[in-house]
Amino acid sequence: MSGIRAATDRGQGADTTTKSPTPAPTIASLRNAPWGVMALAVVVGAGAGVGSVVFRWCIKTFTGLLSGHSDYSASPGASNPHVPWLGPYFVLLTPVIGGLLYGPLVNRFAKEARGHGVPEVMLAVAQRGGRISPKVAVVKTLASALTIGSGGSVGREGPIVQIGSALGSTLGRVTRATEGRMKLLVACGAAGGIAATFNAPLAGVFFAMELILGTFSAEAFGATVLASVTASIIGRASFGDVAFLNLPAFHVDHLAQYGLFALLGVVAAVVGMGFARFLYLVEDACDWLWRGPEWLRPAVGGLALGGVLLALPQMYGVGYPVLEKATEGGYAVGFLLLLLVGKMLATSLTIGIGGSGGVFAPSLFIGAMLGSAYGIGVHHLMPGTAGAVGAYALIGMGAVFAGAARAPITAVVILFELTGEYSIILPLMLAIVLATATSRLLSRDTIYTLKLRRRGIDLESPAPGAAIGAQHVGTVMEPLPSALPATTSLTDAADLLSLSGHGALPVMDDAGRYVGVVTAQAVAEALAEQPEGAPPVVGQLAAPPAPVTADQPLAQALHTLLSAAGTGVPVLDAEQGKPVGWLSHQSALRAVHATA
Repeated sequence: MSGIRAATDRGQGADTTTKSPTPAPTIASLRNAPWGVMALAVVVGAGAGVGSVVFRWCIKTFTGLLSGHSDYSASPGASNPHVPWLGPYFVLLTPVIGGLLYGPLVNRFAKEARGHGVPEVMLAVAQRGGRISPKVAVVKTLASALTIGSGGSVGREGPIVQIGSALGSTLGRVTRATEGRMKLLVACGAAGGIAATFNAPLAGVFFAMELILGTFSAEAFGATVLASVTASIIGRASFGDVAFLNLPAFHVDHLAQYGLFALLGVVAAVVGMGFARFLYLVEDACDWLWRGPEWLRPAVGGLALGGVLLALPQMYGVGYPVLEKATEGGYAVGFLLLLLVGKMLATSLTIGIGGSGGVFAPSLFIGAMLGSAYGIGVHHLMPGTAGAVGAYALIGMGAVFAGAARAPITAVVILFELTGEYSIILPLMLAIVLATATSRLLSRDTIYTLKLRRRGIDLESPAPGAAIGAQHVGTVMEPLPSALPATTSLTDAADLLSLSGHGALPVMDDAGRYVGVVTAQAVAEALAEQPEGAPPVVGQLAAPPAPVTADQPLAQALHTLLSAAGTGVPVLDAEQGKPVGWLSHQSALRAVHATA
């Protein structure tokens, strides 16, 4: 009987195993499944949307408490109904009160919440695996809302980007996401924050991919779109389906205006980079002057900001009502230029004393003032062809931001979403591309990366203390392969490339000057096209890849190596630009293996 019972028990055990229910989805399955990142993107977008609603409510509440108005810049110079006996002089005290509140908060709980926020997110993605402390979301919300509500002349896009990114990073930690997924979730948070705050879902997507990730891929696009759409739905349910700015209709009356828009783009780039330089010049001055505890700095510096607000109350807060009035032609040229300089000073001072807020909205403000003044000027000079002043204000907004942040796609998309008019696209693209190109000629850095470089951080280099990728290219490069003369025929070049083992070779002209690199693929395609129009010699096929110099960090050169055709790229002398070596995938891997 005992044997029968044992056999029966064994049979029951086997039967139970085969009929056990399918396990419920776990965090691991959500993390690893192909659809997992999309589901997480929706959750991050929802969190960013709710965070945006809370953040805007906090700004409105603190602005009402400290100024007595829903937006004091719409009623500049008015008294505070809470303290009417102070008249307009109450603005001397509100930045001090705000500083006494957010100064200790930031200093005690999250120092990274100080400033305009976007550089910190870019750094977290580039060098810290997307890790952002979860407390940043709470501290940034309160500190930025107090800064803006007490008169700080900054925007709300930087804070909401940092808030949404912190939510994405926190969800990534909870689900134990891989580093790549973590970075993507951070970008989703940024996209959702921009989309919900400005009712600009496309701009949120491109802001995240262009500035935060710095790359475009199908997975990143899909995830950020889901986050942006989800956040936009929540934002529209709370704020309505309206743009955050009411801008005038746009139209081009005369073809000559395109030349005027192009010139405005160049001027806007100079102004945008000037704003970036002035911002950090004022911050340096505040650092040099202040000798007390950091938690008290915003309150004491608030006295200086209060003086600016007393002289120019239009600088109180973000200042969208003033921006809208400028686009409608409501100010004279002299006052527009005063507002432009005043915004630079007020924003720089707000950031310099330790305030928390973004520089995107100030860039739009400065661009609107510049564009309006420019439009009025050309209207007087060319009344028959210049067109409406508001058109130049809109173009100036996008061009100054593109010049300062060097994010042309984001600049085009957000201005298109604000106006909803396709007629803006051609002049906007023209001015923004010229502004971006001019900005690149003027400076290596943007308004965001300059803050990091001043701290000794290069986003294209390895993180401080990282051994991998810190070597200079000159220490790991191989000898330069024998170069091909530019007059080599395609048939001979094909033979030499097949024997080289590199898949690509440098090309020199008759004078010994470096022409570029020719790849085996390019030669094979040209041979297949002969005799119909294919070049007869390799000199006409050679193209120089992005330059890699011997004194360049390996981590930075890897970006060029990965995007280059063939198995390597020539290493150039930093001074003369001549090839001195060859960086291949094998040499890069050997360097990484040696330090791993």
